Amino acid sequence: MTTLPQSVLQIGQVLTVLIFSPLLHGFIVTAEERVQRGAGPSIFQPYRDLWKLFHKELVLPETATWVFWTAPFVAFTAMLIVPLLIPVLTNYPLPLSDMGDILGGGLILTLAGFSILLAGLDSGHPYGGLGSSRESMLAILAEPTLILVFVGITLFAESMLPFVVNHLLVAQPAVYWSPSHLFLVAAFFILLTVETERLPIHSSIQWEIYMIGEARILEYSGPLLALLKWAGWMKQAILYTIFLNVLTIPWGLSALGTPLGVLGSLLALLGKWALVGLLMVAVETAQSRLRFYRYQEPLALSFLLALLAIIADQL
Repeated sequence: MTTLPQSVLQIGQVLTVLIFSPLLHGFIVTAEERVQRGAGPSIFQPYRDLWKLFHKELVLPETATWVFWTAPFVAFTAMLIVPLLIPVLTNYPLPLSDMGDILGGGLILTLAGFSILLAGLDSGHPYGGLGSSRESMLAILAEPTLILVFVGITLFAESMLPFVVNHLLVAQPAVYWSPSHLFLVAAFFILLTVETERLPIHSSIQWEIYMIGEARILEYSGPLLALLKWAGWMKQAILYTIFLNVLTIPWGLSALGTPLGVLGSLLALLGKWALVGLLMVAVETAQSRLRFYRYQEPLALSFLLALLAIIADQL
């Protein structure tokens, strides 16, 4: 059977995250509304929102500098780079996958978040500063935990390349069910709830005082707001992909790059996204809203689990 050119597969990985990330967000929002016994919007509503925002007028705060209007482009571009480095559709590295490892992808994601954080401060709006300061406090515990997770992956896989980790877990069930790997999965899942704003201290509603992510972009409008929304949905899809295709469910990826195999891996990825999305909905709706000062409790647990993963690997 004909194998697709690697350049086509490389572009296909980026387009998969670019095109289907709004669908993932729409699915999660709709599922959350259904759990709360509401009708909810269509799962295609994020596409309509992007269309409307791209056709609206662009308004910039008078106090904003170049940092404000460049941050959406930095964040959006960063999200287009990370899919080049991770297994999205294939279980083997493509030509540009050698540009970086898991840590490199994490640094690119951090760059995107840092640019939005600066933009929230640059706008001069009090809510922007509030959201940026709260995001910085969350990052104090989240970033060290993320580094510990990467260290744990390096120790049990002896590599930081996501494709090596993927092949190791598929080939050796003993490693997959080892305490070290299970602790890493649990630690990374808690990080997912924080990084995708599903921990019940966040709010995605713009008029609530305890909003974090929305507060940073409250002064944006029009196409710039569309880029930021899209970048946030892409980040969610990227983190889910790393969690699923590298650590949790490393099966269902194309091994030969044939059209049928790539289509199958795409459908499998959408199914995996839906599974994690439902888990996130359960986490967010099953718990009551926490006060912000308790943010350190789940993050400290995640840090402890990552540390236990490293200790278990060394034992």
